[in-house]
Amino acid sequence: MPIEIRPLRSYETAAARTLILDVASRLFRPGDPVGFIRQYDHTLEDVDTYTRDYSPPDGLLLAALDDGRLIGTGAIRRFDDETAELRRMWLLEPYQGRGIGYRLWLVLSDFARHAGYRRIRLTTDNENVRALAFYDRLGFYRIDPFDGLPHDIYMERVLNDNDEDEN
Repeated sequence: MPIEIRPLRSYETAAARTLILDVASRLFRPGDPVGFIRQYDHTLEDVDTYTRDYSPPDGLLLAALDDGRLIGTGAIRRFDDETAELRRMWLLEPYQGRGIGYRLWLVLSDFARHAGYRRIRLTTDNENVRALAFYDRLGFYRIDPFDGLPHDIYMERVLNDNDEDEN
């Protein structure tokens, strides 16, 4: 069965939180996943209240599913009138490198373009080498910090009309 990508449903928020914390803890603190979850669980409040930040016309939170099982997420939300913020791009490790993140990106960037955004920003951790390489391939470039932690990397990408040809 092919991977399904669609908007996250309200009954899937707990699964989305669990997925994000699981993938992040394996990446950033593989020896102490419980400690990682205790430290960062509160940072996922936007997933619980996703209808506020990630609902059309300003935002969108996507779910990637394999035979009904949540295997990834991706979101876009308003940063300012012309800028959207890419957030919550997480995939379970067995699904990474299979084009699913790119499919999430295509849906999210298309949404952002049609919502009138001219560029997309994101923040990622400097230890997340795989994500940095992915964003580089998508045409993101590094920018000055706009919030966050000192070890974060800030990136931006201009949305062009000819990007629609990719979709």
